[in-house]
Amino acid sequence: MTTRLRPLTRVSLQEAPIVCHSCVWWQSRTGRRANKDRWIDRAEDGFGPWGSLYYDDDGRVIGSIQYGPATLFPRAHELPGGPPSDDAVLITCAYLVDRTSPWVLQSLFLAAIGEARDKGAKALETFAYRYPEGETQYERFQVHKTIFPRDFLSDFGFRTVRMSGLVELVRLDLGGLVPVEEGRRARVLRLVRQAFSPAPVPQRP
Repeated sequence: MTTRLRPLTRVSLQEAPIVCHSCVWWQSRTGRRANKDRWIDRAEDGFGPWGSLYYDDDGRVIGSIQYGPATLFPRAHELPGGPPSDDAVLITCAYLVDRTSPWVLQSLFLAAIGEARDKGAKALETFAYRYPEGETQYERFQVHKTIFPRDFLSDFGFRTVRMSGLVELVRLDLGGLVPVEEGRRARVLRLVRQAFSPAPVPQRP
């Protein structure tokens, strides 16, 4: 299957999962609702595209990711482990439409890393959660769209900035970013495959 990435903008937002069309959870503070149109104007004027969409070869969107300067996301200043750094691009959420496509989340993160580096950002940050051992892959990757498994992020090189309970703010410094070692890349791919591949159906002997 061939795939392609497209920047997330006001125009392409209409092709994103419908839940993303009007969501302003990250753009607002508790008790206050942001205007998404005005937020998009601000994001695109100051930063440009604020995420990526992931398409399959049939033109279906099977995943999306949102990111931008940390200052664009007031909610991040209220979360445990926050606030994010002013010099960082913040990944806020990823939505996966098709859990049988194992490369989606990894590709979306790699796109965010590349975009942040191309824009001259010093670092990429996001929020992580230390799931208990034995937690299901569905819970780790499908249920929560705004916080990511700590071990998954570790394989990209994210380090802990601040911790509050099981929640962490993690950071990937881009100034000294080097290509991912083959062993680490293989481990990332294996973890993502495991996360989204269905369990084998028991066979009769």
